[in-house]
Amino acid sequence: MPEPDKILRIRTVLHRTGLSRSTLYRKMKEGTFPNQVRISEHCSGWHESEIARWIADPEHYGRSAPDSRQPELTQSLSPAPRRRPSP
Repeated sequence: MPEPDKILRIRTVLHRTGLSRSTLYRKMKEGTFPNQVRISEHCSGWHESEIARWIADPEHYGRSAPDSRQPELTQSLSPAPRRRPSP
């Protein structure tokens, strides 16, 4: 039986990828880095297998068919539409 996928916290992800925190979040927003998974109300992390997949081929990550896990936080990362004040 295969082991369950580990959830990595931000410090581990930053260490493994060599990215800065701001670059990591920018890449998530662009869809070129795996999205987070919610662990609890105030805690989230990344699937270790997704981070390993990104490390193996960072240039092409997110450019192929979307992974079933990725849409989890996509809506929360998109900015809310701005409304113009009425005249």
